[in-house]
Amino acid sequence: MTVEAYLDHLIERYPVLEGQKDHVRGMYEILRDSYRNGGKLLIGGNGGSASDAEHITGELMKGFVKKRPVPDALRKSLCEVSPEIGEKLADRIQMGLPTIALDGHPALTTAFLNDVDGSLGFAQQVCGYGKAGDVFLGISTSGNSGNVISAAVMAKALGMKVIGLLGRDGGKMLPLCDEAVVVPEQETYKIQELHLPVYHAVCLMLEEEFFEA
Repeated sequence: MTVEAYLDHLIERYPVLEGQKDHVRGMYEILRDSYRNGGKLLIGGNGGSASDAEHITGELMKGFVKKRPVPDALRKSLCEVSPEIGEKLADRIQMGLPTIALDGHPALTTAFLNDVDGSLGFAQQVCGYGKAGDVFLGISTSGNSGNVISAAVMAKALGMKVIGLLGRDGGKMLPLCDEAVVVPEQETYKIQELHLPVYHAVCLMLEEEFFEA
């Protein structure tokens, strides 16, 4: 399927997202441009949104619906380094789009929580990982998650793009976003149920853009 076909398919399956179609496309385009220029994606969310952050990372860092074989040049280099191990790596490794979910790293996050300020844990990681041209994705059903908002402020200060997966009215997060999908629901679980097909579509579109098979 083409990139645009994935977007059309999303709206066919979830007509309630029709009003967000251009924003889904905009989110994809920001990520596409960042990845084209050697950028990475950092994702922050709490609770179920932390699970979404991990889910997105899983879809982007390995094959989603494609196998993403290593390019011939990398295969050759691997086999030159180690004919035995290199061949196994070349046959089994799948190419990824660099993505980090910020909810992990328990030693770092608990140390920062204990020593400094747990509400700024995502911002601390954005400061350490982020650079101009990278993207921060904040996932918040209310749009008002303090640790996500602080991370977005840090990202903007570093020259990163900020995108959001939000609900309700977008909350305080919305004005910080270069692009945001605000799904038209009020209850947390209903917002989360619409976030998943949105980010699946974006991941499929990115995979279509960057990988032939």
